[in-house]
Amino acid sequence: MANNIAELKKIANTLRIDVIKMLAKAGSGHSAGSLGMADIFAALYFNILNHNPKKPLWDKRDRLILSCGHIVPIRYAAMARSGYFPVAKLMTLRKLGSPLQGHPSYIDMPALECSAGPLGQGVSVAVGKALAAKMNKQKHFIYCLTSDGEHDEGQTWEAIMTAAKYKLDNLIFILDRNMIQIDGFTEKIMPLTHLHQKYLAFKWHVQQIDGNNMQEILTAINKAKKIKGKPRVIIAHTVPGKGVSFMENKWEWHGKAPSLEEAKQALKELV
Repeated sequence: MANNIAELKKIANTLRIDVIKMLAKAGSGHSAGSLGMADIFAALYFNILNHNPKKPLWDKRDRLILSCGHIVPIRYAAMARSGYFPVAKLMTLRKLGSPLQGHPSYIDMPALECSAGPLGQGVSVAVGKALAAKMNKQKHFIYCLTSDGEHDEGQTWEAIMTAAKYKLDNLIFILDRNMIQIDGFTEKIMPLTHLHQKYLAFKWHVQQIDGNNMQEILTAINKAKKIKGKPRVIIAHTVPGKGVSFMENKWEWHGKAPSLEEAKQALKELV
């Protein structure tokens, strides 16, 4: 576990380097969101989560649900670096027979907690797991990483409403508010203005942070863990493509992998 902010930032940068190498090798995948969420994944896997890479299905582990499954390359990088599997296996991303599929596959890697792909479904899975944990009087937390684009889906809001009804204070959403989706900027495709007010109206505890500021990430999650009687959401404003100048804030990189030449340029900026 890393407790030093500088150390966590260094880990996040390593994860970004892994993502660039993985996507360039695969020739496909999602760059922008994976890079933008590197700081949050570093914080979770190396500071926040109660987990055991040597016993990935340990009953008392915290559950991490990645609802926006297309950014799974950053999760794979965090898992490899924290000891779930050899780092060398990252280079098998999207290869036939590899457990590192382009979207999370629970069948191939149970430590992913659930499969994901259709946007909006993961939030329902997280709510179901949180409700089950409450009924079974279990003490672990359920973290759900969701995207702003997923909030175009009606199912997302049904899950949000259900979590409030059952006062699921073992549930923490971390919402990647990067303002892009696959075919443009979120506010042009389907405006999500006043997203924090919508969550407040649904009886959630809401925080907004800079999702690329390690101190703010840690402070917000630790605060959320102490809130009782309601579910919590941390709206993390991130820079898509963070760390690579020609990718930052470019929606075109949502579902695009770098070429080998672009990867070389990106790695020069990150190393």
